[in-house]
Amino acid sequence: MKEMSDSIADHIVQYKNLSEDYSEWLGSLLRTCEETHKNESWVQKSAAMQKNVRGPPKKTADTAQNGKKRNEGKSKKNGSSCWVQSGDILLCSTEQGEAEILFEAIEDINRKIQALDKFKSTLQQLERIGLGKNVNYIVYFKDDAPEKLVLQTRDSTQAIENYKFEAEFTVPAQKH
Repeated sequence: MKEMSDSIADHIVQYKNLSEDYSEWLGSLLRTCEETHKNESWVQKSAAMQKNVRGPPKKTADTAQNGKKRNEGKSKKNGSSCWVQSGDILLCSTEQGEAEILFEAIEDINRKIQALDKFKSTLQQLERIGLGKNVNYIVYFKDDAPEKLVLQTRDSTQAIENYKFEAEFTVPAQKH
């Protein structure tokens, strides 16, 4: 359990560092765009959105509704925005597209951080109630976030049988 907790803590640190890097990149992009495109409203909207991206998103009914509205707006906007469909992907060659990608990446990273934090607290609760010594853990990760945990009690004799390796090795004789 200690190894799993340490691994989760390492992932959280990595994601937080990545989120900071992307936020700095986004801030730099928005400042540069603001200087060159003073009259474009997307720069101002993006700058306001960036202030909200700093922390992990909190799930509320309002946030869920806003997320749906935002996604609906994007699908409607894609036809008239800077994005062009090419096969199965969208292409863009503007700073607006770069900013959109960074916003989405930061939101995704923050969701993963939040899921890992919740999983870490669940592990701490399991450890407090006494699980950990004679238990095997199987964790299912989906999109880099733990989704399911299987606990199996470990019988020492059964554990030895499960990990016992048997093989035969033969080498053909060579004629001299």
